[in-house]
Amino acid sequence: MVAVCQPDRPRGRGRRLEPSPVARLAQGRAIPLLRPERVGDPEVLRELRAFAPDLGVVVAFGQFLPRQVRELPRLGYLINGHASLLPRWRGAAPIARAILAGDARTGICVMRVEREMDAGPVALHAELVIGPDEDAGSLSLRLSQLCADAVARVVDAIAEGRIHWTEQDHAAATFAPKLEAGEARLDWREPAQALARRVRAFAPSPGAWTSQGGERLRILAARAEPGPVSDAPGTLRRTAPSSDVQQRSVLRIATGAGWLVPTRVQRAGGRPMDLDAFLRGNPLPDGQVLGEPASLSS
Repeated sequence: MVAVCQPDRPRGRGRRLEPSPVARLAQGRAIPLLRPERVGDPEVLRELRAFAPDLGVVVAFGQFLPRQVRELPRLGYLINGHASLLPRWRGAAPIARAILAGDARTGICVMRVEREMDAGPVALHAELVIGPDEDAGSLSLRLSQLCADAVARVVDAIAEGRIHWTEQDHAAATFAPKLEAGEARLDWREPAQALARRVRAFAPSPGAWTSQGGERLRILAARAEPGPVSDAPGTLRRTAPSSDVQQRSVLRIATGAGWLVPTRVQRAGGRPMDLDAFLRGNPLPDGQVLGEPASLSS
């Protein structure tokens, strides 16, 4: 057995080089470990062949796998655990894209790796419901647990000679490109429901954001609230706390349709805070408009 991971990358606020979780696990269990910049380089291929693997398992590796790598194992292929119900959401960001699109369900697929991204035949899929308030972080955790179990089951089926592959419906494919930094910026002209999904899709990191007083304000959790809006998009409205659960909003933001109610926020350089605690030290005046004019037109 050999583990192949990305090289150590800068992580955390200090941007110190840190190994990936898989690399940490391999090191802790004395599993041989390769961390190539390019997995298809000739010297890496030589090292892989020396281990004479029967099968390769790929999950969120993040590099293109050339044919020499895909066909290197004795069985002639690799399998991949992917966090979507293929052929929906092929690509780098299936979890966030599912949330952004308002999908009610998602899941995982274990497929054979082929040249075309996430297009190989599927051996097993498993579904789950996306919670109404679930963000990308919590959904990723649930999907990772589902995927680990599914990959183990597929490996057992391969070893026992009872594996069955089902071709995808390529005409039904949708794509989940990598998230771009600009997508995390909140455009207050959008409906509140869409903005709430954007907050969830980017939480807990990097966090959806807007500008307030010339500084970046991250909104890490929020809900959409229906109701008529006469204020300009991005306008803050403060209301007195109420004992009525449905009317306890102390801060609402006008949107293109309805109101966005933040519940967890983070100022640049600060720590994430529940809204009540944040407002005690960071007063946001009633009637202030969030977002620079340029952000609404870009």
